[in-house]
Amino acid sequence: MHTARSIFQKVDTMDPHALDEVIAEDARMIFGNAEPLVGREAIAAGAGAFLSTFKGLRHRILNEWSVGADTIAETEVTYTRLDDKEVSLPAVSIWRVRDDGLIADYRVFFDVAPIYAP
Repeated sequence: MHTARSIFQKVDTMDPHALDEVIAEDARMIFGNAEPLVGREAIAAGAGAFLSTFKGLRHRILNEWSVGADTIAETEVTYTRLDDKEVSLPAVSIWRVRDDGLIADYRVFFDVAPIYAP
């Protein structure tokens, strides 16, 4: 099982391929209300496009629940915008792990608007 800490340590590196070793080749990822990204390469490309719109991010884990193959993580994510301002947002991430230990489904729920607000 992948803990929230282990996943977010990877995400916070800002490397779009940081999750490659824990994401199944045919995994599905959804950010908010965006269209699903299907497949490891599509997920890395989508993550790279999003990550390029700010300078940095860090997750603070508020709560984590694991039920069977599912993990739910409530976080506060602080983004460093391109203008160096910091914006902290609530987020919830949910992922499901297959029998082989790879993440098959990953969902992130948050409102990105404050990251880009003037």
